Amino acid sequence: MQDNGLEVRHEENLREHYAMTLKGWCDNLVDNWDDAVAEVGANRARVWLLYMAACRVGFDARVIELHQVLGVRCDDAGNAAFPLRPDWSN
Repeated sequence: MQDNGLEVRHEENLREHYAMTLKGWCDNLVDNWDDAVAEVGANRARVWLLYMAACRVGFDARVIELHQVLGVRCDDAGNAAFPLRPDWSN
């Protein structure tokens, strides 16, 4: 990012969030299985359930991570025009 004129301001690992999201998606697919099969077929529905369940296992086991990175472009003087983080010490 820095090589392309951006400055990293925040980074967050969303691993736990994605594990929870995938659990919800798997539950939703199972709850609506007949509709899913009617729309895409049993084979494709099974592949998606397996894929999402395996990804969830990967996130839970810390084999897969997903990082969100926030970058800002500074002006020539180095000003990012981005607010400072709040002071939580008070």
